[in-house]
Formats: sequence, C-alpha cells, structure tokens
Amino acid sequence: MNVTTPASGPADRRAATLVMACLGVFVAYLPVTTVAVSLPAIQAALSASTAQLSWVQDAFVLPMAAFILTAGVVGDVHGRKKVFQSGLLFSAAGAAVALAAQSVQVLWIGQALAGLGAATLLPTTLALISHAVPDHRERGKFIGLWATSLMAALAVGPLIAGVILDHAAWRWIYLLSIPVSLIAMAVAARLLPDSRVPHGRRLDWPGQITATLAITALVYGVIEGGAGSFTDVKVMMALFTAVVGGVAFVLAERRSDSPMLDLALFRSPAFTATTLVAMIAFLALIGFFFLLSLYFGLVQQLDTLQAAWRLLMVTAAAIVVGQPVGRLMHRISARALITGGLLVISGALFSLTTIGADTSFASIAWRLALLGLGMGTVLTPMTATAVASVPYQLAGMAAAGNNAFRQVGGALGPAVLGALLTTKALDTFPGHLTDAGVTGVAQERIVAAADAGGLGAVAQLDLGADTGRALGALGDSFLDGLRLCLTVAGSLTLLAALVAVVLLRRPRQASIAAASNTAGRAPSAEAVTAVGQREG
Repeated sequence: MNVTTPASGPADRRAATLVMACLGVFVAYLPVTTVAVSLPAIQAALSASTAQLSWVQDAFVLPMAAFILTAGVVGDVHGRKKVFQSGLLFSAAGAAVALAAQSVQVLWIGQALAGLGAATLLPTTLALISHAVPDHRERGKFIGLWATSLMAALAVGPLIAGVILDHAAWRWIYLLSIPVSLIAMAVAARLLPDSRVPHGRRLDWPGQITATLAITALVYGVIEGGAGSFTDVKVMMALFTAVVGGVAFVLAERRSDSPMLDLALFRSPAFTATTLVAMIAFLALIGFFFLLSLYFGLVQQLDTLQAAWRLLMVTAAAIVVGQPVGRLMHRISARALITGGLLVISGALFSLTTIGADTSFASIAWRLALLGLGMGTVLTPMTATAVASVPYQLAGMAAAGNNAFRQVGGALGPAVLGALLTTKALDTFPGHLTDAGVTGVAQERIVAAADAGGLGAVAQLDLGADTGRALGALGDSFLDGLRLCLTVAGSLTLLAALVAVVLLRRPRQASIAAASNTAGRAPSAEAVTAVGQREG
C-alpha cells in the first residue's frame, strides 16, 4: 500500500500543501457569505418564502454537517489528495447547477452539491496540514493561515456578490467558483503530496446513515416548525426521527470496529470543549449573518454592495487578528483566548440589540468590527486545539468531528433564529400596522401575504398609498424579531464561553501519542480515554 509517513519533508512540499489547503478552504467557504448577502435578490427573483430562503442556506450547510465525518474517513483510507480533488469537483458542479437554476428547488440542488464539496474539503485540508506539520506547536501558525483563508472567503464573498448584482442577475455569483475549483484540481494533481492513515480503517455505513438521518430530520423539523407550527404532525415526526437517529448513531459508533467518529475522543476535555464551543458559537454566528443580510435588505433597503461593505467589517477584523492570535498560542492558553474571544462576540451581539431602521454605518461598524475581532480570536485556537488533542494518525477524524459539529450548529443557526424571527415579527406585525394607520381590509391583505409568503412577500405587494406605512411597520416588526434573535445569539455565545472555562484544558499531544500501542498505530479507545483523564 502506498502510504506516506509524517515528516517535515522538503520546504517546497510543505509550502505546496499549505497553499492547496488554504485554496481548498477558500473554495469551500466562498458560497457562505456570497449567497447570504444575495438572499433578498434571490427571494425577489424566485418569489421564495422565508422558510425557502432558510433552505437555500441549509441546503449547503446540511451536507457539510452530514458528510464531513465520512469524508475524513475516505481521505484516511483512499488518500487525501484524491478526496481533495473530489471536493473541488463537487464544488464546481454545485456552482454550475446553481448558475443555471430557474427555480428555488434547483438552487437547493446546486447548493447541496457545493455543500458536499465543502464537506470533503474541510477535514481533508486540515488533515493534509497535520500530516505535513506533525509538530503540534509549529502546526498552530499553519492552521492560523488556514483560518485566515477561511475568513478571506467570507470577506470577499459579499463584495463579489455586490459587484455582480450591480450589473447582472443573482445567479452569476456562482461563476467564480467553477474556474477556481477546476484550476485548483489541476494544480493539486501536479504539486500536492498524498497521504493517508498508516493503519487499517474502513467506511462506517451504519454511522453515516444514522448521522445523516438525525441531522437532516432535526434541521427540517426546526425550519418547518418555525414556518408553521411545532405541533404539526410532520414536524413532530421529524424531531422524533432526529432523536431516534441520534441514539442509533451513538449505538452504531459504540459497536463499530472502525467508527467514523470514535466516541472515546469525547472523554478528552480539550476535544469535547472545542467541539461544543464550535457547535454553539456557529449556531449563533451563522444565524446572525443570515438575519443581518435580511436586515440590510428589508429594513435599511440597501443594495447588495452596500450590505457587503458592512459585512466586510466583521471578516476584515477577523483576518487582521487571526495571524497574531496564531503566534500568541505559544504564550497564552487556548482556554484564555477562546473564552476571551467568545465574551467579545457576546458583547458585540448584545450591543447590536439597540440598532434601528435608520442606524448609520458609523454606528454599526464598530460593533461589527468588535464581532470580527472576537471571531478571529476564537477560530484559530479552537481548530488547532481540536486537531492537537489527537496524534496525527487521527487528525482527519478530529478535524472531521470538530467541523461536523460546527456545521450542525451552522445549519441550525438560520433555522432556529429564522424561526424565532418569523414568529416574533408576525406576532407584532398587526399591531405595528395599526400604529401606522393601516387598518381594515388593507391590513388583512398585508397580514395574509406575510403569513403565506413570509415577511419578504409584503415588500412585493402593490399597496398604493399604504406602501410607505406598510413597509415602515414591516421594518418595525422585523426589528422586534431581530432583537430577540440577537439576545438569544448573545446568550448562546455566553454559554459557549462557560463551556470553554469549565472543560477546556491544554491538549497533551505527546501524551496521547505515547498512549499508542506502537509508533505506527493509532491509540486505542482506552488509551485516548486515559489521556483525556490526565488532561482533566
């Protein structure tokens, strides 16, 4: 079997690995904010409801969450270079389908294919870095560059979308991903060294099936429950299926000889802490980006490029602080960095609860920049700690597990916060219409449109003389829901900070590696458990 072994290797091969890993994660995350700021344009062009818009986001995030673990295993078994190239191919195919979409349903398919590509790229890129740089102390700066590339994709996505939407239809936002992915595939074929786990692993189909079932059913139940009612039979069945699928996944992993996620890893406080923090924090943050794009479009009536400049405040600040944080990890504990960053994020989210329809760019910019500083402080140590909590043989599994829970949180973010926003806004909308002087038949028509098609449907109605008053009431109702969601998001981030304080310890890579039975084998579950107890 053609298996490479971890070594520092020539500088050019390490550089090629780093460049391709950074390019891969850039391609993976480019659709996130590119699509987020384009949601108002997509909604108008395809007459999509708020729930359908949530699925535009979640059609991408769900495959990321459901298939990341399997992608990590496939890379370990068949070679990470092949899986990396496959991820780029999926990303290009998804962008091509979305580019040709004439309905929201076809757009979902394109987003799902791109999400499969991202699911393949995320654990593979981290595992490639871990293989090229086995020293976890040196690896921190490389993961810092990886995290910077992720944030760069989030930063340029809105700007790309803004420029395109000023001159062309929304679907052209997907064009850039196609040539970038194909060129990266060709370059990787020549320059990227391959690697795989030097011990036997195999695909875990029971685990994959049960994980996909649980995640999909959970997100479906939350989205449909928020759009309708959580007492609806189909919603209750979906949530019940999610619980059953989750229990079945745990049982399948406990009995598997080659689990795609060894549950013994969760006995390590470092791995458990970073995984929980990732899930909770990304639920709040991805949900926030979803709501913020709607706020800029529906309430402030900004075009896509104007919204992009505002979102850039978040990602630019995160990029600026990312590299210094990577260097500080040798001097300041990951526990302090992650907890401090989460507290900054929480403070920024709570400060945003005071924004209104006429809040100026200057007033909102510092709060968004503060949010970005917190994100940049959290992302690098969170990722590095998760990967460093296991030896390089299990880097793919650790990266996949951390990313899977991160994406579960990311998938639930638009679903949970979107449901809260819709419920609160629709509840207060009639009252705001009455306060604005829109009553009688006109109010009934507007409320019926909002109930049937979501808040965005109101902006598309021809209301004559009532248009200005109705849109003002719509903005006030949206702000009611937004403030509730920001409060929830800020509270969730505080919860993540508490988890970091209680559970997070400095990972002991050397101790875990020493727990291996031999130099060429991954640690047993018992060995990882013992190390986890020593970390605590």
